[in-house]
Amino acid sequence: MSPVHDRLVSIYDEVVARNPGEAEFHQAVREVFESLAPVIQKRPEYTESAILQRICEPERQIIFRVPWTDDNNRVQLNRGFRVEFNSALGPFKGGLRFHPSVYLGIIKFLGFEQIFKNALTGMPIGGGKGGSDFDPKGRSDHEVMRFCQSFMTELYRHIGEYTDVPAGDIGVGGREIGYMFGQYKRITNRYESGVLTGKGIGWGGSLVRTEATGYGTVYFVREMLKASNDSFEGKRVVVSGSGNVAIYAVEKVHQLGGTVVAMSDSSGYIVDENGIDLDLVKNIKEVRRGRIDEYAAERDATFVANGSIWDVPCDIALPCATQNELDETAAITLVKNGCIIVAEGANMPCTPEATRVFVDDPTLRFAPGKAVNAGGVATSALEMQQNASRDSWSFEFTDQRLAAIMKDIHDSCLTTADEYGAPGSYSTGANIAGFLRVADAMSAMGVV
Repeated sequence: MSPVHDRLVSIYDEVVARNPGEAEFHQAVREVFESLAPVIQKRPEYTESAILQRICEPERQIIFRVPWTDDNNRVQLNRGFRVEFNSALGPFKGGLRFHPSVYLGIIKFLGFEQIFKNALTGMPIGGGKGGSDFDPKGRSDHEVMRFCQSFMTELYRHIGEYTDVPAGDIGVGGREIGYMFGQYKRITNRYESGVLTGKGIGWGGSLVRTEATGYGTVYFVREMLKASNDSFEGKRVVVSGSGNVAIYAVEKVHQLGGTVVAMSDSSGYIVDENGIDLDLVKNIKEVRRGRIDEYAAERDATFVANGSIWDVPCDIALPCATQNELDETAAITLVKNGCIIVAEGANMPCTPEATRVFVDDPTLRFAPGKAVNAGGVATSALEMQQNASRDSWSFEFTDQRLAAIMKDIHDSCLTTADEYGAPGSYSTGANIAGFLRVADAMSAMGVV
């Protein structure tokens, strides 16, 4: 661990001992703790009241089996999770991830990150996360429906608009949210719009929610560029992934004058020197549910099956795929190629070693996912507001709210970093600003 307060080292060691085998969770805790030394020195009451230990221990961890029947009438079994991490600021809020890699450690890492991300938005929402090791890829709509119904048959008893409000994440989009909401409504006999976010526009959803994480990522980078009197105009951008976050990050980059030249999925990456044709990517991914190599077959572009997308020279790198996708070697390559900004559109996509390369390089600015990709959950909170008031806002109004929230997060990161002796450090500013808001709320509520 980087030089930190001795008390933080001992608390971190306790976290690792209490949560064995959960490497991603350990990594997320460590990344936050490395920023907190000046806070502990200035506010020793946080250690005296065990705020740090309590913030690392979920309020509730729910694990359950999810049996369902496939199209061949065979019974399948998956495991479901919901980790309700911290409700000091409001009801638990965070997505559901359906992916074979999901296990308790992944959910806890995501839930822990969500605490601080949600705090940074300034919205009244706590942190949580959930999901399953179910893989929706290659499954029919009926199989996905049966799985989602079985999943919600257990989850419904643990959620509610004043308790815990799930949303989507990897593997969970509008289709899956629809199936789960339908089952919740069926079981409870209540049309409780605020129990899930990411719903369809025609039945309680919010405009901009689909675009929010990608748009928000780019709005944050726009503020980073403005801070040095720069803009996206003429910038060469690489975006990893080709899911929801990546697609709408590309869309907003192009709207702001930049050019995205590369995207990827698990099969490899494409390079289109003329700029990514986003309509084609959307057709491949959202309509055909195909692979990114299909793009190269239809455009004057190159597909690389093996290798790193971060080998492609760029001014701005937006890792928008999954955790730990960008390692130290890739980070060194980005720096050598003259990259000036790396902003995490995904949750913890940079390894600790890669982050260290970025933080130590004076020519590059790095911003962490808990700040950069907070636009998704911020717009989910806006969806909750609309549900509570039985209202529906225009795309333009909601988009303006999103842009304002991302600007506020950016400014808060820099202001807090300055205050705590780390000027210009988005990582330090994000971690401390998020922590302070949650810690102060926990302190005000006593030992609970």
